[in-house]
Amino acid sequence: MSGQVVQMCQRCQTKPAQVHFSKVVNGEKSERFLCEDCAREEGAFHFVLGPQFTVQHVLGGLIGQAGLPANRSQLEGPTCPQCGYTFREFADSGRLGCDHCYATFQNELSPLILRLHGRVQHRGKFPARGAQQLQAKRELEQLREAMNEAIKREAFEEAAQIRDKIKTLEGRQTP
Repeated sequence: MSGQVVQMCQRCQTKPAQVHFSKVVNGEKSERFLCEDCAREEGAFHFVLGPQFTVQHVLGGLIGQAGLPANRSQLEGPTCPQCGYTFREFADSGRLGCDHCYATFQNELSPLILRLHGRVQHRGKFPARGAQQLQAKRELEQLREAMNEAIKREAFEEAAQIRDKIKTLEGRQTP
């Protein structure tokens, strides 16, 4: 082992903790580290949210906050050509029918994803291999967006400077 300290269960003190709970009450944070058995015995995996917290209700609230009609009967939208699923069915179930639904419902899903995650495009961690290429690609995408925004604002000198940065970066990428 590489010198890592293993957190032991705070209840039985014999097994490694595999469940970590953090709770904040009145601004005070408390943490518990339990092994799987102790967490199960304490009922830590049993969460009672009540019938008002179904996926449909949460989605309904998000749909309303995202500027889409909260009333499902008003939800219109495209039908997925691959599986025949409708956006209304998504709003009712909280699930999409197939991978093509993401593209089909892009206009309807974007406000929901933005509301949930703060951005529409996924920005995960870089893999160890190829990280520099991915980072350069993202930087190029951001620069192109900035250049387009500068053009829209008619800030042509700024757009030209950004264009030059793009050319420099593209020149570094070619082997």
